[in-house]
Amino acid sequence: MNKKQSTPPKKRGATVAAVLCFVAAIAIAGTYTLGNSREARQKEEIARTEENAAKEKSNGDTEEKARATDGLVIQDSSDTGGAGEGGTLEKTPGIGTGTGTGSGTGTGTGTGEDAGAGADDRSSTNAESGSTSGAQKTAGTGTALSFSEDSNLVWPVNGTVLMSYSMDKTIYFSTLDQYKYNPALIISAAENDQVIAGTAGIVKSIDESPETGTTVNIDIGSGYELFYGQLKDIQLKVGDYVEANTVIGYVNTPTKYYSVEGSNVYFEMRKDGQPINPVDYM
Repeated sequence: MNKKQSTPPKKRGATVAAVLCFVAAIAIAGTYTLGNSREARQKEEIARTEENAAKEKSNGDTEEKARATDGLVIQDSSDTGGAGEGGTLEKTPGIGTGTGTGSGTGTGTGTGEDAGAGADDRSSTNAESGSTSGAQKTAGTGTALSFSEDSNLVWPVNGTVLMSYSMDKTIYFSTLDQYKYNPALIISAAENDQVIAGTAGIVKSIDESPETGTTVNIDIGSGYELFYGQLKDIQLKVGDYVEANTVIGYVNTPTKYYSVEGSNVYFEMRKDGQPINPVDYM
């Protein structure tokens, strides 16, 4: 008779125990892994939270700075007369301030304004015979001029008077073949002769005129001015102070308006812009 084989109870118990131990080990390992996973996720969440908080703080600081500088205006205050230089800028939120200093001189017909502290207004008038171009002018310097009715003039050249001053009646102009008023003395002179200043003054302008050629205007003070025309090789420049007998320039060839009269010096005197007879002061 065949006997059925059977597993002893002790052996089965050992097998079951081994299986249970294996299952328990797997459960413990899973629990440990799950714990580590949760801990890692928590750390990641904490890191993200801290990062977001840092970003929000940074954005808040940026917005605060933007609000603090909102409305800031910087204004550059600079000189506009002549040549204005220098100046400092001050920055204040919402306020634009500027300070500047400068200086300049007024030139030309009309008024030139000095910009800056203590600026004053000066004016100079372009006085000449006939139309001119390329005029240079100056308001003069601080030198005091004191010409008066009792002052005297030196003749600009040694020569004879070809045409006398005449503003009350007309006189004959040979080159033009017509009668005209004459606001100046036309004094004969050889070409290249020296022309000298009649008295002390300041060179106010050096002009080019079709009628009188290169013409120098000298301010001698108290509203008096002298004009020397038909010149060349001018020895002075605008703004120069001159004494009596200072060489102004030299006699040039006459313009077409005086070709018949020959080489000469055009010598005109004005008081407050109106022609007067220079002979009365010689």
